[in-house]
Amino acid sequence: MTGDISISPYASGGSDPVPMPRHLPSEDKILSIPGVAEIVPVVSRAGIVKNGEIVHGVIVKGMPDQVGHDWGVMAWGDGGVMAGPDRPSLAVSIPHRLQEITGLQPGEDLTTYFVGEKVRARKFHITDTHRDIIETDDNLLVYAGLQDMQRLNGWDSTMVSQLEVKVKNASPRALKDIEARIGFILTTSEHEEENGLFVISSARSYPQVFDWLGLLDVNVLIILILMILVAGFNMISGLLVMLLRNIPLIGTLKALGMQDRAIGRLFVRIGAEAVLKGMLIGNALAFLFCLVQGTTHLIKLDPANYFVSYVPVNLPVWGILGADLVAFAGIVLLMWLPSLYISKIDPAKTVKAD
Repeated sequence: MTGDISISPYASGGSDPVPMPRHLPSEDKILSIPGVAEIVPVVSRAGIVKNGEIVHGVIVKGMPDQVGHDWGVMAWGDGGVMAGPDRPSLAVSIPHRLQEITGLQPGEDLTTYFVGEKVRARKFHITDTHRDIIETDDNLLVYAGLQDMQRLNGWDSTMVSQLEVKVKNASPRALKDIEARIGFILTTSEHEEENGLFVISSARSYPQVFDWLGLLDVNVLIILILMILVAGFNMISGLLVMLLRNIPLIGTLKALGMQDRAIGRLFVRIGAEAVLKGMLIGNALAFLFCLVQGTTHLIKLDPANYFVSYVPVNLPVWGILGADLVAFAGIVLLMWLPSLYISKIDPAKTVKAD
């Protein structure tokens, strides 16, 4: 909706949008910042949609006709029919909510009025619908072509209303760090056209989304801790059963001179081997599930509640190995508790009972 980081001119107070250069003198410096992927030019303008007696406000967002941008798949549907360079002029994709309000369908025209020093009207052609991440009645986003919006504003190809910086890691910390770096570059620039620009990240524009994602991270951490504790206590129970079944063997080993710690390490090693085997099997099944979900999107979600239509899959290998290591170490440490029972076993009684 706004890009990871948005660069735009300060509002002049007028009703018409304020232009800025499509290519900044410091563009190379911005692209050299670690984590920055690309800079996308955008022309956005508020408009009023009218269909019969129904009137509603929208934001029309013009973006470049290039294959490969993530926005192309999001804006123009899974088929990507609108993401290519052959997109017809004045073609737009409207949100589902606007379709519900106005009753307009793909293939029909969307008459939109833009208010400024003079009212301008455009008859767009609806080619597709999309579902916005945050779909509210006062923030309906219509996707259009960049050149169409430039012509609407009377601008040439070198003028846009804002630049959207895409980053590789859209975490709140990374966004705020890159936002600060871009702001420093622009405020210290010797070029006059860059001194009046405003930089803001999506983490500041939509903090509720990132707070929601942060809550999910906390839930994941709690679930992992609970799973480690449950697995650890299960292994404690299993090790206790193993110790009780082998009391005569333990007594014999102690009678032969084996120390309590050495016997404890023996049983903990046997338990650790069982834990390692179970973790390998579990990881293999998890990777298989992620592969199926990542390719088929088998498990669906309600976008109204989760912002996405299916469960996304990400496999950070080092993160997974780190979680495995922490889980393995935690379970092994818990298994040392039942091994303390070995010191209470009397060899004389156990061997005699045998």
